[in-house]
Amino acid sequence: MDWGTELWDRCDVIEKHTHSGIDLVEKYVKFVKERTEIEQNYAKQLRNLSKKFNIKRMGKDEPDSRLTSYQSFIEILNELNDYAGQRELVAENMLMNICADLTKYLQELKQERKSYLMEAKKAQQALESTNKQLESSKKRFEREWREAERAAQSADKTDQDINATKADVEKAKQQAHMRAHVAEECKNDYAAQLQKFNKEQKQFYFTDMPLIFNKMQELDERRMRKLAQGYILFSDTEKQVMPIIGKCLEGITKAGTNVNEKNDTLVVIEQNKSGFERPGDVEFEDYSQGINRASSDSSLGSPKGPIDLLGKNKSKNFWLFSKKTKLSPSTLPPFSTPPAPSPVNGPSSPKFGRDPLSYCLKEINKTVKPRISSFRTLRRSPPVTEDFTHLPPEQRRKRLQEKLEETGRKLQKEIDQSEALGKMKDVYEKNPDLGDAASLAPQINQTNLNIERLKGEQNKYETWLAEAGGRGDTPRYKPHFNNNDTHEPLSPDGAHSDGGTPDTSSHAIYAEFDDDFEDEELAAPIGNCTAMYNFPGASEGTIAMKEGEVLAVVEEDKGDGWTRVRRSNGDEGYIPTSYVSISLHK
Repeated sequence: MDWGTELWDRCDVIEKHTHSGIDLVEKYVKFVKERTEIEQNYAKQLRNLSKKFNIKRMGKDEPDSRLTSYQSFIEILNELNDYAGQRELVAENMLMNICADLTKYLQELKQERKSYLMEAKKAQQALESTNKQLESSKKRFEREWREAERAAQSADKTDQDINATKADVEKAKQQAHMRAHVAEECKNDYAAQLQKFNKEQKQFYFTDMPLIFNKMQELDERRMRKLAQGYILFSDTEKQVMPIIGKCLEGITKAGTNVNEKNDTLVVIEQNKSGFERPGDVEFEDYSQGINRASSDSSLGSPKGPIDLLGKNKSKNFWLFSKKTKLSPSTLPPFSTPPAPSPVNGPSSPKFGRDPLSYCLKEINKTVKPRISSFRTLRRSPPVTEDFTHLPPEQRRKRLQEKLEETGRKLQKEIDQSEALGKMKDVYEKNPDLGDAASLAPQINQTNLNIERLKGEQNKYETWLAEAGGRGDTPRYKPHFNNNDTHEPLSPDGAHSDGGTPDTSSHAIYAEFDDDFEDEELAAPIGNCTAMYNFPGASEGTIAMKEGEVLAVVEEDKGDGWTRVRRSNGDEGYIPTSYVSISLHK
């Protein structure tokens, strides 16, 4: 069944239906555009939310960076950021594959429909023109035939009139004959026009219009098929990102399961353990016996054992939940020297005469209350010192150990640079065309000064660490020997300095220079990762990978969604964190 046969007389219905179909396509395009706007706004809000709650990158010395709950929250924010990226991808694909394609097709559809309607209109105008000609010839034939009848009746009347002359009769007969001839011609013309109209009408209703209607039917069916494809793409676009969205949700679930409350508790203890012993019992000070309060001042809050509080050999009383008291410098110098005690049997104060008990209580309040301070006051009062004596013993040892390790790394780097400069100087001396050896003198001099300075700092931190009761077994720079020579600091002129003890050298880190230099030692991997998806690595700094490929993790994700990896052949680059499954070494 087709429109040309069944709807041959419903041109207005076909025109209205095709117009309604085009309106439906336009509505769907508008619907998808508004959906993409919702997706884009949703993704933008998710990114802003992730950025709002994403704490800035924290160093390894920050207290919260080692907590699994904190790390899991950062991982959740990263996964949420990746999820937002997938929502943006959904919006982009819908705009490109549905909106842009249907909008272009819609223009072609309108143009084609317009051409078919124009053809139908031309055919109808041609038929109407023929019909007008038919009506005109018909009216003319009717008019001329009536005139011929009247002329014939007039000739008969004149012929019967006895008063009419023969000339009048002949004239009337000629007029009647002429009118009859004209009427006959009009009759023949009307017959011809009628035959022409019937032929064109048959052509119009049985050939031309059915053909146009069938073309419009095909156009409408193509429109519906195209619209159906748009409906399917609406779902397929979502399905394409579902695997990665599932990975993001799995990552959030994994982040939740990675929270280790026991480990976090141990980390908090390790980071905040002071190393102090609990304070001992407070001794009773009997002022009624005339004991000077200053003589018992040292016994107030004295611990069971010696404690080096904040780097001073002075005991301090701790109050865990005391209210903050504003202490004036005059009432509480934290480490003030107590006044010289007065003789026990010396003269008592005249104030004892009135009310000895109330006086003693007042004196106890004056003595004890200023000494009661919260941990917050203890933590804020001492100034920050280079040897970290303002910290509790345990925390002081940790900070000194960290400083010692950091100084050792800097010293190692300077020694490596010194050795590299020495080798470069030797190359320049052997091949002057490559460069001027004297130009390296300022760098060599500066490197030697840095080495001496760092050695002094290292010895200083080792001394403080020994005083704090820590182990001084910090890794020193590793010795490397070149053939039979030992590395010694170079003087600016290239000769080995005689002053000072010869230093053992480390593996050289220097720029590659001809074949005389060794390659830089690669950083040790901190874990492995397996690619879950293909990644082209087209942008600068990235590395391509295939699904299932195993790579070594060199640097963890710092919160920007990228992880640095290395292949077995030494190639390094960055890859998206959400594209791989990472397993770090413990």
